[in-house]
Amino acid sequence: MSYSAILKEIARGVHGAHDLAPDEAEQLYGAMLDGGVPELELGAILIAMRMKGESANELLGFHQALERRVYQLEAPGSGVRPVVLPTYNGARHQANLTPLLALLLAKFGVPVLLHGTLEGGGRVATAYILRELGILPCTNVRQANKTLAREHIAFVPTAALSPGLANLLALRNRLGVRNSGHSLAKMIDPFGGDSLRLVSVSHPDYLEKMRGFFQTTGGRALLLRGTEGEAFANPKRRPDLEYFEDGAQQILFEAEVGPLKTLPSLPETIDAPATAAWIREAMSGQHPVPLPIVNQLACCLYGAGYTSDMNQAKAIVAMQTASLAAA
Repeated sequence: MSYSAILKEIARGVHGAHDLAPDEAEQLYGAMLDGGVPELELGAILIAMRMKGESANELLGFHQALERRVYQLEAPGSGVRPVVLPTYNGARHQANLTPLLALLLAKFGVPVLLHGTLEGGGRVATAYILRELGILPCTNVRQANKTLAREHIAFVPTAALSPGLANLLALRNRLGVRNSGHSLAKMIDPFGGDSLRLVSVSHPDYLEKMRGFFQTTGGRALLLRGTEGEAFANPKRRPDLEYFEDGAQQILFEAEVGPLKTLPSLPETIDAPATAAWIREAMSGQHPVPLPIVNQLACCLYGAGYTSDMNQAKAIVAMQTASLAAA
């Protein structure tokens, strides 16, 4: 593979660059994940792709390469699909409630696999909050399988699922910007297609790219504008919650518009101990679960196959969250 030839195609700027074909993209990304690209060329390719933006075909090829390099997990025999919850951003301005969504799903007996980074890079990483809640990272796939079966919730660092991807993500600190790996990490499915992936994006352009990806691949996913990049519905204003299955798109909840009527109860500070304490209190009914997260929970139950009827999912979640408050 000629990396200089690839750079001549992709490094000509936004208007002059050419896209790679899916098979070229798959071969290139496979080499990147396997550590086969020299350091200088690797940095140049990552920056060039960052400036150009991935095409639909490149995203597909990259994902195919990554899919073959992700360790697979066993879905617990709970009768429902696991929910795969990526967590790579953390919180900077408002509380990171990713663990709240995960714990609510586990309370219903839905297996939840969280995967992401151990460090926050100046933000409040989900890993920090999980540690405060007594949920420690699994060191390997075998431990993750056992933890999922026993606890219905497990957190696996990226390096334990895909060492090559973890290496690419770590280059952010040297290059100063994100790369294609940060988008692909959100699309990991360690259950061979038999899961519900929660996929968050921050920019409108990537919403379109992700829509196209799931319509093409037929994967099952819940897509939303994330809260500071995390895959939970903004508790202050619900985004569109879009469900994909077999290439079909369905908006399960539309985005809230207009002025806010009331502000939800939220942690007073966003640090890990305060957020974890608030989550414990919310799980015991001392704080109402914000309505957008209640809505997202219903979408997850529907997508995970807990119920085949969305209206029933809404009713079940409404009753359960009301019982938390009454407890």
